[in-house]
Amino acid sequence: MSNERTIAGHNVQVNDEGFMTDINQWNQEVASALAEEEGVEMTDRHWEVVNFIQDQYKKEVALSIRKMGKSGVVDIKEFYSLFPNGPLKKASKISGIPKPQSCI
Repeated sequence: MSNERTIAGHNVQVNDEGFMTDINQWNQEVASALAEEEGVEMTDRHWEVVNFIQDQYKKEVALSIRKMGKSGVVDIKEFYSLFPNGPLKKASKISGIPKPQSCI
């Protein structure tokens, strides 16, 4: 089920868990607002990870913590430090993609 929500002045479609359902509505302003809600202060390093996640999503690659660690973009320890308390879930939400299957 999809709901409309205003994030950073943009109307976006989200599911019941707050994940965006249309990546085409995503932009950096929306991402920054979502990051703030998740308690994440975005840096260049965060944007690199977000861009990688979006690229993988567009290629229809299923993401997991293990795949992120083997990506060459970020190791698991840094991933957890960038996006504490559920890094894949938080990073995916900020990236504007649906929650990965591997997330609880």
